[in-house]
Amino acid sequence: MIDPADERQLGALLRRHRITLQQRLGQNFLIDRGLRDAIADAAQITSRDQVLEVGAGVGTLTIALAATRRPVVAVEFDRMLIPALREVIGGKHNVEIVQADVLRLDIDARFPKGGEVVAGNIPYNVTGELIRKLLDEPPRPRRLALVVQKEVAERWTATTGASLATVAVQVFAVPRVVMTIPASYFTPVPKVDSALVILDVRDKAAVEVDDLKRFFRFVEAVFQFRRKQLGGAVGRVAGMSNSEAARLLRELGIDPTRRPQTLTLPEWQAVYAAFNPRFGR
Repeated sequence: MIDPADERQLGALLRRHRITLQQRLGQNFLIDRGLRDAIADAAQITSRDQVLEVGAGVGTLTIALAATRRPVVAVEFDRMLIPALREVIGGKHNVEIVQADVLRLDIDARFPKGGEVVAGNIPYNVTGELIRKLLDEPPRPRRLALVVQKEVAERWTATTGASLATVAVQVFAVPRVVMTIPASYFTPVPKVDSALVILDVRDKAAVEVDDLKRFFRFVEAVFQFRRKQLGGAVGRVAGMSNSEAARLLRELGIDPTRRPQTLTLPEWQAVYAAFNPRFGR
């Protein structure tokens, strides 16, 4: 069996199929069997799960996911990699290879009830869009096990709402970093380190608001003034004076001199509820 996690076997596979890896597509392949298997194990795939693999590449992670004997839909964008992926997968009948842009793939048609496990080494340039596609609307996956840029992992797991991405992820999931993966464990070697992040998707959103889409528009609007004090930021967004905004924040028990990135999810919920009637006028 070909194992593309072995650097020598990967090199031979790429030469055989005349493949040149493209950095613009985020084609940085893991070349460590132990780490590859640890990623598959961290996904905690059970006997009842279905699996969606994003960015299958030439099958490095696919063969570890296939070993669980659960149905795996392996999605790869680059059609030039598909013959090599098929060679690596061989006769594993529980793997369906799909050549497609995952951002345009009808995931709901393949997993109509949701609850799938999503795994993959995610190209850095599609991370934000992919997370929105997977989490914004139900049905949602049960768990995500993703290798992403280390900086992205740190934003997702920040203890306070350090960015819009932090809030967006933590409203729908409980994220945790399992391990940091140095750049040297990939070929070609990327410029930054990566991290394996597990996102356990919540049964319901972590905030109780009248309209989640409006809530996220509010958070996004406030973060446009992230360098301002909170009173000034929400005042601008809600179209009121800084003093009036500061008074409302104090009534919520929130210091108006704080910055937006210091708010916790319960505080975002409270601020949205207080300023929502004035937002967008």
